[in-house]
Amino acid sequence: MGNCTGLAVEELQACESHQWYRECMTECPSGLLSFYKLKLFFGLRKLSDTSNAYVKTMFTTFDMNDDGSIDFMEYVAALSLVLKGVQQKLRWYFKLYDVDRSGCIDREELLQIIKSIRAINGIPSEISSEDFANMVFDKIDTNGDVELSYEEFMEGVQNDSLLLTTLTESLDLTHIVQKIQGEMRTNI
Repeated sequence: MGNCTGLAVEELQACESHQWYRECMTECPSGLLSFYKLKLFFGLRKLSDTSNAYVKTMFTTFDMNDDGSIDFMEYVAALSLVLKGVQQKLRWYFKLYDVDRSGCIDREELLQIIKSIRAINGIPSEISSEDFANMVFDKIDTNGDVELSYEEFMEGVQNDSLLLTTLTESLDLTHIVQKIQGEMRTNI
């Protein structure tokens, strides 16, 4: 059961789920991943306050039942983000950017997350974080209230290929999934 190559899609998904479960239970025998363990697992040490706040926001977003830990189902949901379609990813991005959970994204929330993502991923950019945040608001804040509603965000990002590409690439979790899968292969 340790090898998931050469299987049908349904079998592959079941095999990967089994491996994800084994990895989750190896890392967290209690079945729960705390914020501290998450940071250790992904090697996120000595983060700036801003980057730490971003990771905390991401953790909180994945902690769907707000119990302070990520269980196996939340873990699988987080990992499967890279496999889902654009709308599901954008929905998750909106929730991540809405740091205060007000139902809208303000310029400061967007700027905070952009800076944090760039700090963690080391993404070089030709445009500053501030200029990018301003560009997002200029393009998709259709009612000019200096907040992005869920509808404005979803419609605006989907209708602007530059924003869609930039947001999707900046929050691509593929490298994290590849790290987990690589560690699963060595543990099998």
